[in-house]
Amino acid sequence: MFILKRQDVEISNIQHPSRDQQVPILHYQGQTFRLISVFKASQEEEAKTLWREFTDNRGKACVLLEEPERFSIWGKVRLEQIHGDAESHTNLSTYTQATILLLQSLYMDIEDFLGARQAALFQKEIGEFLQQWQFPQGNSPQAVKNLLAMNPLDEALTPNWQEHHVVTLLQELHRLGKAYFGNTNFANPVKDKLQDMTDAERSLFMAWLHQSTLSKLWH
Repeated sequence: MFILKRQDVEISNIQHPSRDQQVPILHYQGQTFRLISVFKASQEEEAKTLWREFTDNRGKACVLLEEPERFSIWGKVRLEQIHGDAESHTNLSTYTQATILLLQSLYMDIEDFLGARQAALFQKEIGEFLQQWQFPQGNSPQAVKNLLAMNPLDEALTPNWQEHHVVTLLQELHRLGKAYFGNTNFANPVKDKLQDMTDAERSLFMAWLHQSTLSKLWH
């Protein structure tokens, strides 16, 4: 959509309906946008890459806000959507848990078939990726170890990721898996790798997956 400067917009906060936190809202020409992701000033290219992914490849209405100290991406939203956010937060938690299960499954496959050295290299590459894209609870080597060892179905341990974190990680997992194995057999059938989830959770994730561009990678 647009690349905007700080003087072009107004930013305010509203109270989240179900969590004890403020939600930043950007106002531009009568439209409202919700914060999706923040990048350092030195990460201009990464910010623009993700912004184009949303706008060009996924058809989302987003703006890229350029400020002296940072870049931020905001997605168009109606204010009433914020108040219906409790359900979407629950769904997002399920998507996050499924993605971590797929991460752990790929890691174990690499370790089983390619050995500990390749598994360690994969862990290092995932760590660098999570740091580059500023994943919550993924910004240190220990955090990556925790993700690979945790029980992803424990709600108390589920990282507070946004949908773009889930999407970009699934894209990266597919790229890395193909690079390590030389094929994409690891990427299907996805549901077989999600047996620890309930039928309802698995169905919810698979429905979301099939409706996204990721369905070309994971199925």
